[in-house]
Amino acid sequence: MDEVPAARPLPLEGVRVLDVSQVMAGPVCAMLLGDLGADVIKIEPPGTGDQTRSAMGFKLKGSDSLGFLNMNRNKRSVALNLKSEAGRRAFYALADGADILVENYRPGVTRKLGIDYETLAARNPQLVYASISGFGQSGPWAERPGFDLMAQAMSGVMSVTGHPGMPPVKAGVPVADIGCALFATYAILSAYIGRQRTGMGQFIDASLFDAALAFSIWDVCEYWGTGVVPGPVGTSNKMSAPYQAVRSKDGWFVMGATNQRLWTRLCEAIGRPELLADPRFADNPARLRNREALIAALEETFVTRNSEEWVGELLAMGLPAGAMHTYPEAFDSEHGRHRGMRMEIDHPIEGRVPNIGFPVKLTGTPQQVRRHPPLLGEHTREVLAEAGLDAAALAALEEAGAFSPDAA
Repeated sequence: MDEVPAARPLPLEGVRVLDVSQVMAGPVCAMLLGDLGADVIKIEPPGTGDQTRSAMGFKLKGSDSLGFLNMNRNKRSVALNLKSEAGRRAFYALADGADILVENYRPGVTRKLGIDYETLAARNPQLVYASISGFGQSGPWAERPGFDLMAQAMSGVMSVTGHPGMPPVKAGVPVADIGCALFATYAILSAYIGRQRTGMGQFIDASLFDAALAFSIWDVCEYWGTGVVPGPVGTSNKMSAPYQAVRSKDGWFVMGATNQRLWTRLCEAIGRPELLADPRFADNPARLRNREALIAALEETFVTRNSEEWVGELLAMGLPAGAMHTYPEAFDSEHGRHRGMRMEIDHPIEGRVPNIGFPVKLTGTPQQVRRHPPLLGEHTREVLAEAGLDAAALAALEEAGAFSPDAA
């Protein structure tokens, strides 16, 4: 009988991460590291914990929101009052043995608490320390509170979102938060890999503002190339036409003909060969200039049949097309189920709870749910004991207010 190969360890197994963050960008970044095998220790204020625990307008069985449960799997929770001297002593014991730290305090707060990069790196030079903020650690806006809404507005993302002439619209998903989480993760892993050669950690400055700006490639290139300030164009884009949502008999669907070959094929597929001879639609630049007339002409045909029929027919002709799904329809679709984009995980209070699945798939070392999203302070003593603090030391820390929300 052939030997079954031993399972490969997860890529970040043995890496210790301190997650000193709340809400979204920092917690998602740390969760991605945990999904890859890192031992993520979530440091939370006693009593309240991560403010996302009490977010959202509905409750489950316990006190933690479903949003919190979807951003904090594969972590252990340690409740420490970092405003107290005893809490900082306990924190230093953890930071001295950590590989990575993720925090999202407003710039300057970590220095006041005594947990800034300079303080911790003097104790642990190998530490990779990532600071996530709204506008970065320096600059005229650095001290401002940083939230996804402000980053979308001030980066220009909202200026190109929605339809012309309509009130401002933010992107329906938190692009600045999630984008910053992804960029911070790539920077952390790069710094950690670099540490293997140099033995030295480093400081990472990640911001929601920078992350949102990084998504502006097509829009800002249009401005740099033409001097025209980009504005909202609904579901279309600035590179090709037709490429947007179009109206059908029973609603909407999306389609695209992004080059001349596909444009010709589209006109053939919908039985409109006369559009090929129309000078307004002769090539892509002409179609972009006359986008409104183009879509009006196409919708004369699209409104004669239902969306599902058109999507099927266009796909059969090799043209990109897709249905307009709600989130339930997307997660519950045959493809969404196949890709495992909804999974259920065990939780000590909630039972089985839904979680968004892993957004990328590693074939050799697939991500795993190794730990449920932690209860507040669930692992405080366990983790501190691993850091070398015995029962007497833990009792002394407790007496000194390390685990109390009221101590200072």
